[in-house]
Amino acid sequence: MRRVLHAFAALADLGEEIAETDDFEEMVRSALHIVLGALGIRRGVVAEFERDSSTMRVVATRGFGQSFPPTASTVLKIGRAGATQTNGSRPHAASKHELSHFEQEIKDQFAGEAEFVMPLVVRGEIVGAILLGGKASAEDFTAEDREIIRSLGRHIGVGLHNHRLLREVERRAEENRELYDNLKGIYKDTVRAFAAAIDCKDKYTQGHSERVGKYSEIIARELGWSEEEVEGIAVAGYLHDIGKLVVDRDIINAPYPIDAKKSSELNRHPAAGYEILRPIRHPFADIPLMARHHHERPDGRGYPDGLKDEEIPVGAKIVSLADSFDAMTTDRPYRRRRVFSEVIADFRRNAGRQFSPPVVAALCRAILKEARGETRPRTIMRLLGKDYVDEQSLPALEQLISDLESGTYMAAGQL
Repeated sequence: MRRVLHAFAALADLGEEIAETDDFEEMVRSALHIVLGALGIRRGVVAEFERDSSTMRVVATRGFGQSFPPTASTVLKIGRAGATQTNGSRPHAASKHELSHFEQEIKDQFAGEAEFVMPLVVRGEIVGAILLGGKASAEDFTAEDREIIRSLGRHIGVGLHNHRLLREVERRAEENRELYDNLKGIYKDTVRAFAAAIDCKDKYTQGHSERVGKYSEIIARELGWSEEEVEGIAVAGYLHDIGKLVVDRDIINAPYPIDAKKSSELNRHPAAGYEILRPIRHPFADIPLMARHHHERPDGRGYPDGLKDEEIPVGAKIVSLADSFDAMTTDRPYRRRRVFSEVIADFRRNAGRQFSPPVVAALCRAILKEARGETRPRTIMRLLGKDYVDEQSLPALEQLISDLESGTYMAAGQL
């Protein structure tokens, strides 16, 4: 009765150890200690069967000394058992004959070292084995001892099996992450290719779409958007002018301000861009809407839908400002780019009219941080060129940020 009670207590301890220990190898070492202690055995080994390589990897060992190196990297090549245990990519249930081969092969390798070998099998699949030396009392293993070992061994086998499943899940998850990253990379490359195609149609604005994408990304990050949202708005910036692909090249490349008729034709591009992007299953939400609404204005004087303030998606407000900022800071065929002080004045004049004040404040903060060397990389400074943001303009930029954040620009009648 005492032996039975002791075995049950060991079984309970083993179940708790397997359930609660996060460290796999520590769990196996503790489990082996419980088995040895339950029956007064001096030495033992728990090994995990690696079916892909047909090897036994020693996970825990106790009492074997130099005759059995106690390292986790120790492996035992299993020939016949490994060959019968794999069938393509999925294991089949091990037969009694295969289990006998498996057990005998281990005994042959450790003749005189292990008196008892028990294959660990879960749902017909070999997951490992327990090798035990003799009892401290020098008594033979009884049928009752063997049954106790089998009961404890089943628990250890479940622990090995669960660890194998966890590794498989982690491997599949890593493969899925790599696949997802590859697909995202392909998507981004495709987006950049589209942006390059858009800009190639307009010989005066080479690189415009890419710059708008980068400015949009910077603004969104300054507003505290998540990395996924930042990626999405960058894509929207790259593709905001995709509708220009359906506009006549002569209108796009006119070296002078175009007339009302041609302007109406050019103004078709936001709605056209929406129709081009709408059927595509984008990994980021609302990309088509960003293209459609990037020429809307808070005062309702934008196009194509004449939306006002809160009716305009925040992402479209970001792309709108990034688009206008790049237009103001690059040369066009009929005008030179504005100096930075004029850009600040335009922001002040049009905040709340053409541009969203919080979005303007975010871009201004990002510019100020880069100008002061507080952030890296200095993407805006690189895109604008050396010395474009002059030191003399920074006080005006700081004041604009303060006014936008406090709302005093509104009280001053700027709207």
